[in-house]
Formats: sequence, C-alpha cells, structure tokens
Amino acid sequence: MAGGVKKKSSPGPLSRVWATLRKLWQEKHLILFQAEYTILVASVLWFLEIGINIWVIQKVAYTEIDWKAYMDEVEGVINGTYDYTQLKGDTGPLVYPAGFVYIFTALYYVTNHGVNIRLAQYLFAVFYLLTLLLVFRIYHRTKKVPPYVFFFVCCASYRIHSIFVLRLFNDPVAMMMLFGAVNFFLDGRWTLGCGLYSLAVSVKMNVLLFAPGLFFLLLSEFGLMRTIPKLSLCAAIQLLLGLPFLMENPIGYMTRAFDLGRQFMFTWTVNWRFLPEWLFLSRYFHLVLLAAHLLALLLFALRRWKRPEESIMELLKEPGKRVLLAQKLTSDHILSSMVLILFTSNFIGMCFSRSLHYQFYVWYFHTLPFLLWSGGVKKLAHLLRVLILGLVELSWNTYPSTIYSSAALHLCHLIMLLSLWFAQPPARQGENAKSQ
Repeated sequence: MAGGVKKKSSPGPLSRVWATLRKLWQEKHLILFQAEYTILVASVLWFLEIGINIWVIQKVAYTEIDWKAYMDEVEGVINGTYDYTQLKGDTGPLVYPAGFVYIFTALYYVTNHGVNIRLAQYLFAVFYLLTLLLVFRIYHRTKKVPPYVFFFVCCASYRIHSIFVLRLFNDPVAMMMLFGAVNFFLDGRWTLGCGLYSLAVSVKMNVLLFAPGLFFLLLSEFGLMRTIPKLSLCAAIQLLLGLPFLMENPIGYMTRAFDLGRQFMFTWTVNWRFLPEWLFLSRYFHLVLLAAHLLALLLFALRRWKRPEESIMELLKEPGKRVLLAQKLTSDHILSSMVLILFTSNFIGMCFSRSLHYQFYVWYFHTLPFLLWSGGVKKLAHLLRVLILGLVELSWNTYPSTIYSSAALHLCHLIMLLSLWFAQPPARQGENAKSQ
C-alpha cells in the first residue's frame, strides 16, 4: 500500500496447524494430565479402538453363551407367541423387558435369522464405539479425570471387549442407551433423557440401579409436581412397549420381565465366591443385602447428595419457591455433581448386589474412573487409583472366580464407597433447570 504501512498478513491454515503441533510438543508432558486435552487423547484412543475391535473379531474365537438363546426367544415372538411364560431359549425363559425383544428382533433379521455371527460381532463393535463416544463426552463435559486414565476406560480391558464383540450380550446395548440418556441430562434435555433412560430399562432391568439418583436429580431440578410428568413418560414408554405382551398375559409379562426375586446360580458369581453356597442362596441373606442397599442410598441422599442446610421437604417444592436458592457454581462443577449422583447410585447397587456375573462388569466399568477421581480421600493418589482399577479388572478376569478374587473385588468396592462418602456434598443446581 503506497504511503502507508504494509498490513501484516494473517497466518494461513498450515501455519496455525504447525503452531498447534509445536504447542502440543512443548506441553507433551501435560497432555496426559490436563483435562483440557480430553478430546485429543480420547480421539486418538477411539480411532485406535477401531483397529483393536477388528483385530479381536478376526483373531479371537467367538464364544456362544446367550446369542442363540436371544434369537430363539425373539423367534418365538416372530412366530406369534406373545405369552411371556411360553418364550424361552437354550439357557432358559425370556427374562428381559419388551425393548429387548424389539431390538434383538431387528438384529435377528439383519443377521440372517441370527446365523451371521460375524456381522453381529461388527454391529456390536459399532455399539462399543458409540458407547465410548458417549462416555468420552461425559468425561469431557465434567473435566474430572486426567486424560491418561482413558486408556484404562477402553484399550486395557479384555473383559469389556469380550462382553461386546465376543459374547454379544444385551447388557452393552442397555448401557449404551443409558450413557446416551446421561448426555441428554447434561445438556438439560430432561424429557429426552428420561425417554431414552426408560428405553434402556426396557432392554435390561439393571439400568434401574441409576433410578434413585435420577429421581433425586429430578426432584432437585423440578420439584415433585414437575417431576411427575417425567416419571409418567418413563412409565408410559414401558406400558407402550409391553402392550402386546400385557394384553396376552399381563401377570406373566410382569413376573418374567421384571422379576426382582430371580435366583442366581452360585457357579457364576464373581462377588460372593468366599461364601458357602447355602448362605449365597439364602433369602435372609438377600434381604440383608437389600436393607443395606436401601440404607446406603438413604444415607448418601440425606448426607451427601443433599445440601446440609436443605431439608427434604424443600426438594419437593419447585426450585423458585425454595427458601434456599441454588448456589452460583461453574458449569463443570454442576455437571460433575449430576454425574456423580447418577454413577454413585448405580455403584451402591453393584456393591450390594446378590450376585454379579461376568457380563455385569459393563454395568459400571466406564463409571469407575469418574468415581475414583471424585472421591474425597486425598491420600488416594493417582497410582493408588490406577492400582484399584487394575485390581478390579483382575477380579473380573479371574475365571472361575476364587475366594481371593471375590474378596479383592469387595475390598476395592469398600475403598471406593468410603472415598465417595468423604467427598464434598455436591451443591444443588435447581434454579438453573431447563424445562425441556
């Protein structure tokens, strides 16, 4: 430009990329420890998981456990049987709600009546990758866990890969939908989240372990009167999905699909191997576990989830009518509190479960790092947390389970539960609720 100062040109795309790479190289020692690099580390691991899943499917032998039974059960429905008491497979009667039937009926047709196992494995690999995306997004939104831990969330677990792509259980499908619902909750889309949560319950009942935490969050966000429509939506979805079976045999459907008293076999237990079998099968022992479960939930709700100065009656009111208004907190803190309540609710259920089978590991596997890094015991340093993750993984990979593997699992659960108890009570965020 004549007679003036030449304007400095802005850096081009290549220059910006180079500058970013140079910054990453300079801060390479921080990438694995600072939450701001969550997306970078998670993206690398996610693409790595594509290759790992392909390798596992191609190189590791598929093991038939429940897939053929699933196909037999949905084939009965396809052939016109809607009485749940008449639906069964090789491993026993159909004991999952109606959402399972619809999803696995679709898989039945896609996989040529369940015969194309390899295609089914690749479909479950897609479920695995979608689950990872949803989990990584939760960790990115909450910024609670250092990125290096994500390696243990995916690549390091043989058992989880096995549950997804080598065993084809329905548990991963339910958990994928659950993590989708949690993402909706974090986005403030409570109605969509409740709908997807109910769909997850319709695949497998274990998702109900999150229900106490979700109910507490709904009360905190909306109060009792505005929570009722959300609960009604969940119930309506269950009713609609189960309608064909309810019309045929309502008692049969309810007792089979939602059988809370089902007896588990001692042979497959992961967590109670150190008990004598007669005690494991005892109904009195089951009642003790149920009482301990309910007591733990009550204590956490009153002393850890609820603000100390807030009464339960205040939670029943709409947020705007409460005497104690919500504190002004950062978005990360609010989201972390929500996730902590949901994951703790589920974890308490796992701790006091009557029996844990190997596929049940997926019920809480992806939540363990969040729970460990949310604990209130400062002495739980990074190394100790990683050791606990490793010991939990070892316990679930010990087959058949032993006295020592079961005891080690309970020890890890106890340390984590105490750590969560000593964590700071999360502040309530009711006044920031959205009414979607």
